[in-house]
Formats: sequence, C-alpha cells, structure tokens
Amino acid sequence: MTRIAEIIEASTAEFVAECYQLHHPPPLGSLVKTSDGAVEIYGVVAGAATESIEPGRRPIARGQDAATEDDIYRQSPQLAKLLRTWFRALVVGHGEGERLCHYLPPHPARVHSFVSLCTQEEVARFTQSLDFLSLLSSADAAGTTDEVIAACLRSASQAHPDRQAFLVGAGKELTLLLGGEMTRLNAILRRIRP
Repeated sequence: MTRIAEIIEASTAEFVAECYQLHHPPPLGSLVKTSDGAVEIYGVVAGAATESIEPGRRPIARGQDAATEDDIYRQSPQLAKLLRTWFRALVVGHGEGERLCHYLPPHPARVHSFVSLCTQEEVARFTQSLDFLSLLSSADAAGTTDEVIAACLRSASQAHPDRQAFLVGAGKELTLLLGGEMTRLNAILRRIRP
C-alpha cells in the first residue's frame, strides 16, 4: 500500500486528506481507501485543490522572470512548505475482512489515518457491485456530483476485463436510480461513453 495522503478532516459521509506531494492529488473519480482501525473505508475523489497553508492568504505570482514553472520552485524552495494540496473523497462503502459493504461505515475514518489509491484489483473487486452508486448519486459534491459519478465509472471501467459490459451495467443501474431525472441521467450517460 503506497500512502499518498493523510486524513485531516472526516465524517461518516466524506473525508478530506492532505497529499504528501504538492500538486499530486489522485484523479477525480478515483477510488481511494483509508481505515478506522480494522475497518477499511472506501471513498471516491470528488475534488482537489492546492492552496496556501495560511487561511486567507493567497500565493502571489512569482514567475515573471522564470523560464519554466519548475524554475519558480527552484528559485523559491520555501514554496513547497507554504502550499498544500488536498482532496475531498465521498465515502461509498467499507470493508471488514473479506466482506465489502456498499453503504456508510459505522464510524468516520480517524484523523491522521493514511490514505492510499486503490489498486486495479481492489477497484475491480469493489465495483463488482454497483450498489455504491446510490450513495454517490445522492451525495452533495458542491454541484459536481454528476461529473464525479462519470469520472468514477470511466476510471473503474479500466479495471474490468470487459469495459463496455461494465459501463452498460452501470448505465442500467443509474437508470434505476435516476429514472425520474432524465436530463441528469442523460448527461451522465454521455460522459461515461468510452
């Protein structure tokens, strides 16, 4: 398990994690995991940002005389310590031993728990059941829920041997969940085409 981040805020429905590497959050829609002791908690990345570590203080432009963006960081190495990259993940399930549950865990992840990007095998195993789409489709992702769903399904499809069959199954599940919201459903379906 390669650690990519550490939880800095958590609830049963979502968590926020600070990345160990500046400018390297996991991709939108990717499946990540953390834990609450013996319980592994799975989340879908719903957004990321890089910002100043001091609230209310914005970074200033420094590259007017730099040839490349990397030169800015070489000329001002302190920037890596004054900025942080973080991401928000929507909780879509948890696991206890070999059992996977596609509903919220009994407790939130612990602050300072490590977060890792799930392997392709873990993604395939978790997304064998599409029950997690119910949690994801009802989540509040600051107006981007549909984009997160589409990104998640595109990403997860790469872990399945028959990518097209997975996406067709996901489309059918979304039709059941969002049948009364045809405009929303069609927008998501257009975004998950390979």
